[in-house]
Amino acid sequence: MQAKPSESRRTNRSHRTYWTRRTYLVLLPACLIWALSLVVSAAPASHPFSVHDMLAMDRISDPQVSPDGQWIVFVVRRTDLEANRGRTDLWLVSTEGTGLRRLTSHPESDSNPRWAPDGRSIFFVSSRSGSAQVWRIRTDGGEAEQVTDERLDVGNLLVSPDGSRLAFTMEVFPDGETVAETVERLAAIEERQATGRIYESILVRHWDTWKDGRRSHLFVKPVQGGAAVDVMKGMDADTPSKPFGGPEEIAFTPDSQAVIFSARDVGRKEAWSTDFDLYLAAVDGSRPRKCLTEDNEAWDTAPVFSPDGQTLAYLAMARPGYESDRLRIVLQDWPSGPKRVLTDDWDRSPSGICWSPDGRAIYATATNLGQRSLFAIDARSGQVRTVVKTGSIHALAAAGARVVYAMSNLAGPAELYSVKADGSAVRQLTDINAEQVAAARTGDYEQFTFKGWNDETVYAYAVKPADFDPSKRYPVAFLIHGGPQGSFGNVFHYRWNPQAYAGAGYAAVMVDFHGSTGYGQAFCDSIRGDWGGKPLEDLQKGLAAALKRYPWMDGDRVGALGASFGGYMINWIAGNWPDRFRCLVNHDGNIDERMAYYDTEELWFPEWDHQGTPWDNPAGYEKHNPVNFVKNWKTPMLVIHGAHDFRVVDTQGLGTFNALQRRGIPSKLLYFPDENHWVLRPQNSIQWHETVIAWLGQWVK
Repeated sequence: MQAKPSESRRTNRSHRTYWTRRTYLVLLPACLIWALSLVVSAAPASHPFSVHDMLAMDRISDPQVSPDGQWIVFVVRRTDLEANRGRTDLWLVSTEGTGLRRLTSHPESDSNPRWAPDGRSIFFVSSRSGSAQVWRIRTDGGEAEQVTDERLDVGNLLVSPDGSRLAFTMEVFPDGETVAETVERLAAIEERQATGRIYESILVRHWDTWKDGRRSHLFVKPVQGGAAVDVMKGMDADTPSKPFGGPEEIAFTPDSQAVIFSARDVGRKEAWSTDFDLYLAAVDGSRPRKCLTEDNEAWDTAPVFSPDGQTLAYLAMARPGYESDRLRIVLQDWPSGPKRVLTDDWDRSPSGICWSPDGRAIYATATNLGQRSLFAIDARSGQVRTVVKTGSIHALAAAGARVVYAMSNLAGPAELYSVKADGSAVRQLTDINAEQVAAARTGDYEQFTFKGWNDETVYAYAVKPADFDPSKRYPVAFLIHGGPQGSFGNVFHYRWNPQAYAGAGYAAVMVDFHGSTGYGQAFCDSIRGDWGGKPLEDLQKGLAAALKRYPWMDGDRVGALGASFGGYMINWIAGNWPDRFRCLVNHDGNIDERMAYYDTEELWFPEWDHQGTPWDNPAGYEKHNPVNFVKNWKTPMLVIHGAHDFRVVDTQGLGTFNALQRRGIPSKLLYFPDENHWVLRPQNSIQWHETVIAWLGQWVK
């Protein structure tokens, strides 16, 4: 089991608290002791974890360290059930873990904080004026002041090193000359009675949004006022990458005279290309843009300059068309020196990087054996050292001799921590969710390994039911992750959280089958052309290993659940492992891989995993196609799908439900007309969990 980093501090605090209470109790009159006992007995009792606890947790993100290394501004998202949405505020805490306070409290959301170079104020993006604009607030108090008043929403904010300029993105028509032209064209479209759209190339829609011709372009604007300059003018491309990219894909040069951004400017190849390049553009648009990574036809992103401004670091893949290739750290002597791959020998894929203040090391996060760990890489030798191994780290920033990071695990949501560069002296900086965590009883968890496909080591997690009793036997929720290049690791998840099942009285088992990330690139690559092979064998052996290892798990009462690739695997299991489970839950899963190619938007994904197009390699799509085994289906299944899912379109879910109904198999369909590939609205999340838990209760419990 994982020990909490602040355990020693909490132990000492508990020791001091005990003696303080003992002294006071000796002195208190009997009547006060009696009154105190009433208060203690009236304290709210805890309860098993549920979706309501998951939604009650505050979500911490985007920690930004002040220029002097003394303070951290970060974003806290809270769920508003009445409004059926999340809203965000800015908070401050010192790098010592003191002085925690809420900096903004407007009813509208505030996000994307960035320090002014003098450390006295913070720029941020807020919708408090009716549209998303840049605002500024002093750290010593006072009201926020609006900085921009653009005619379009702004996002992805950065501040130049000298504080003179802001960079942000806006959605504009790339063939337009001005922002005003975009505004006018949008107004004309709104007034037009005909609603048809004409497309001459793909993508016509992406993730959950139909394309209307606009692109996310990068603008630079003087802080003191003046026109915002479109440094991507004429580019039929987006920055940051859609749908999940952010300001980490953009950087100012050290002299504040130019910006670097990642974009995919490939014309009609966009739907089947992963050729994102880094571009250099003058902040005033006075010089032609320059492509810095033209030699690499794979993904280039995340530019970060060293503290002395002499080295550019960025992340790069090597294989075109493969979104899950290993990202490597590349260094370039700035501005025009040679490039070298720093981490060619490191078999991990960093997802976030930052420099140490002395420029001697680069800190990075990467999935790692069921964790998302923090590493330090020597900037000269490329030698990698693990700083924090366990837990899931999703943000980091350097603060003097320490590294600040946000970390969650299977026991609770993310809080901020800091650690010395050598991995010692871990310090918890925030405990925002302490009350919510204390209110919900969760299940203990353990990672284990077993021999999977080809006797190779495979990792998995088991989570005990809340209020575990070793004398009882418990039903099992067998959770299958998506991706397939993904992981169900040591993380507090806000959609697929095993504690939701533990709180309902189930054991949860999660197997990181072949194809999962964090176990080396060869392990990740192995799923190519073998979706129904190695992963299924790992799942079969992993469940058997869990049942053998934990005799309190009832192998006769098991339900399997999965989404995305996990949903595909549920359909594959229904036809190729039909007698194992009492029931199945399929969220956004394909039933027909061949037709799914024609339905989806990012074509590079099936072309890589199924080794070509359906017309050039039909066998690659039919080899492990669930639709070919519907005749074997017999297990009751709950099917869930969202209307705005353009990655796995809703006809795949409807087709699955049709097949179940036609074959007379007990089945149910939960359809969300307002959700995408995920379930994001709080009330929909409650309905999702209540429906899934009830389905398991009907067939398994």
